Amino acid sequence: MKKIVIVEDEKVIREELCTLLENAGYKAESLTDFSHTATDILNSGGDLVLLDINIPEMNGEQVLREVRRKSEIPVIMVTSRTEELDEVLSMSYGADDYITKPYNPTILLLRIQAILKRTEKTGADMNHYRDIAIHQGKGVLDNGKKQIILTKNEMLIFMVLFQHQGRIVSRDELMTKLWDNSEYISDNALTVNISRLRTKLEEMGYPDVIETRKKQGYLLV
Repeated sequence: MKKIVIVEDEKVIREELCTLLENAGYKAESLTDFSHTATDILNSGGDLVLLDINIPEMNGEQVLREVRRKSEIPVIMVTSRTEELDEVLSMSYGADDYITKPYNPTILLLRIQAILKRTEKTGADMNHYRDIAIHQGKGVLDNGKKQIILTKNEMLIFMVLFQHQGRIVSRDELMTKLWDNSEYISDNALTVNISRLRTKLEEMGYPDVIETRKKQGYLLV
């Protein structure tokens, strides 16, 4: 069951949303304390957030900006205002959609369904190594504290090592994988790419996770 987090300070609207979502088969959770909204969203384990712009303490757009520094959880901004600037700012801060009050319940549910379906597809492109989220399609490694961008070759090398954790991957295997993806790479270039990958992982706080086994290959530990 998908979990929807509701960030709305108006009690009546909050309760209406809970009822609507639960009747539609979702699990609904509401925030009622807005002193640490971004942190509460990140710790909620939700699959999607309905975030009102006009909430106490920190407005919704500021909360969204904080959340986006650490998470890609889908967010639909909700507001009673109709200024075009609100929509522009919300989308620029990373909102997945925007809806105004009074909202049409059917349209809101359709938008939620569409976003969850889309994120399920992209989620298939994401794996985890230790506490690192691997966004393979984007070429990004993210541990919530730091995000690094890998080149195509670096990501291909990392994924081969990741998919074969616990065993040594030979240089020939890595070269073959890169060739299979139409990426020309020489033996020297492979060494350079692995060195750069190691440096980037070290920048994230993971030194020595790629071990070199002489005359054998590499091992991701």
